[in-house]
Amino acid sequence: MNLDLTPEESQFRDEIRAFLQNQLPADTRHKVINGLMLVREDYTQWQQALYRQGWGAPSWPREFGGTGWDVTRQTIFEDACAAAGSPRLPPFGTRMVGPVIIAFGNRAQQDRFLPKILSAEHWWCQGYSEPEAGSDLASLKMRARREGEHYVVDGQKTWTTLAQYADWIFCLVRTDSSGKPQQGISFLLIDMQTPGVTVRPIITLDGRHEINEVWFDNVKVPVENLVGDENKGWTYAKFLLGHERTNIAGIGIAKRELQRLKQIAATEQLRGKALLEDPLFAAEVARIEIELAALEITNLRVLAAEQTRRAPGAGASLLKIKGTEIQQAISELMVQAVGPYALPWFADAAITDLSGDAGATLPAHAAPLAAQYCNLRKLSIFGGSNEIQKNIVAQSILGL
Repeated sequence: MNLDLTPEESQFRDEIRAFLQNQLPADTRHKVINGLMLVREDYTQWQQALYRQGWGAPSWPREFGGTGWDVTRQTIFEDACAAAGSPRLPPFGTRMVGPVIIAFGNRAQQDRFLPKILSAEHWWCQGYSEPEAGSDLASLKMRARREGEHYVVDGQKTWTTLAQYADWIFCLVRTDSSGKPQQGISFLLIDMQTPGVTVRPIITLDGRHEINEVWFDNVKVPVENLVGDENKGWTYAKFLLGHERTNIAGIGIAKRELQRLKQIAATEQLRGKALLEDPLFAAEVARIEIELAALEITNLRVLAAEQTRRAPGAGASLLKIKGTEIQQAISELMVQAVGPYALPWFADAAITDLSGDAGATLPAHAAPLAAQYCNLRKLSIFGGSNEIQKNIVAQSILGL
């Protein structure tokens, strides 16, 4: 595999960088680079800027408003965006339900939903997990019964990321219980403003409102919002999860955060020297950097294979496992680098130093690290836990 860019690809990279320099809002970049919380406007403004440029969905085919870029250009784009500090856009529209609608939806659904995903007019969330159906997704219980030209939906979804912002939710629902658990599941698109839909916040350890539980009480959904065939939703779910796991790997973001780690370690002192000069700490940083380089090559292989078939396959599980482990390892080293200064949350960071001096402040780079560390523990769980992904690799790739 030749990893050198051609002259045309180098020119393309320069075009992306110039766009980022001119169009990425400075306040948004500051938040991303420093690990601070983003709000809905940060995400939507950036998606709209990409949409105006014609880059709203880099992985979509041109006929549906995408760029038609090959995997090399997609990778160049994502790396440049991550390095510049652009927001990691919520994947639910462009990377998850969008590809499902493109692959399995009818023309009316494609014309209705895809343009509004691109323009950020519609914000989507994902209705997969339930209180008793997480990694074992096939055990989901939320029901949808057909009544004339509607499905009537009852049940609950949980851990629904950013549902408080969402206009629409794509849901796996049970439409038949007579066969195996994977059978009888359908894929529905539900307007969040429909009577009977209730969003309740789940506040995480760091005080953020990022996830929710969503209740459905006698919610009427038009039959036209069924994607594909009734009871075939498990096929569409597996297709979507392959795209989600590839995205969770977050290679561009990991490369940016690795540089942030190096900057922090160059600032922090250990026995009068920069922490990055400590042989043991430097060895840990080097190990992660080597693993990240190997993961990047693996990602290119998976993406290249994806262009010749409909879904990433079991290779996406490899990316998900190693990508999430690397992101967690980087955040752990950041916390180690600042030591006890990582203890405060956002709200406490500028109040006092460890001596109790109310006039002192903690290092600015230390403020978000504890919250970030705790939040990233979820990466190895959602999208199918890493233990489940290892089983998929063992069965599908190793033949065990």
